[in-house]
Amino acid sequence: MPRGDKSKYTEKQQRQAEHIEEGYEGRGLPENEAERRAWATVNAMTGGGKEPGGSGRGKKVNKAPARKGGRIGGPRGGAASAARPAAARSASAKKAAKTRAAKKKGTKKSSKSRAGH
Repeated sequence: MPRGDKSKYTEKQQRQAEHIEEGYEGRGLPENEAERRAWATVNAMTGGGKEPGGSGRGKKVNKAPARKGGRIGGPRGGAASAARPAAARSASAKKAAKTRAAKKKGTKKSSKSRAGH
């Protein structure tokens, strides 16, 4: 089977790839890049061609790759964060680092005990 041959994919997989490709093109990607990403997504979801003799036959479909596309970056693609002043971004990063460090130690923010209440 030559590289890029889609004969081992089911009709459903081909429809999925076409639909995913249209979504990528709608977001402004070039046609060849949209097609490459669409097939990569279908492969990640299904494990490759599902026709007899194809890899991954009989395995469950992983829908996480299809769901993740819309979440990454959001509609503005990071523009909201970039529009904030550097000082605000830095303050947020410092606060997040402090919170992570506190959670790692297992300490609480409040030192008051609620046992007597």
